[in-house]
Amino acid sequence: MVGTAAHDELMGELAGMLALLNKGGVVITRATDFNADLNVDSVAVMDFVLEVEDTYDITIPINLLSEVTTVGDFADVVARARANN
Repeated sequence: MVGTAAHDELMGELAGMLALLNKGGVVITRATDFNADLNVDSVAVMDFVLEVEDTYDITIPINLLSEVTTVGDFADVVARARANN
């Protein structure tokens, strides 16, 4: 899935949705770390996850989020959820 046009589009959409959390103006890439680069806490990340679930009408199992550290990791989870929807 990584590198496809659809995945690139998803990354762009997620980057736009992250704008409110991106107080430091960090360039959002697959490697952008939610905690280290964006300095967001777990509550803000969960709010973001809920926003993404509502936007794409998907459900992201909480157990999948434990291994997500970067925007790219999250994009992969979202892409899988969309494919299974």
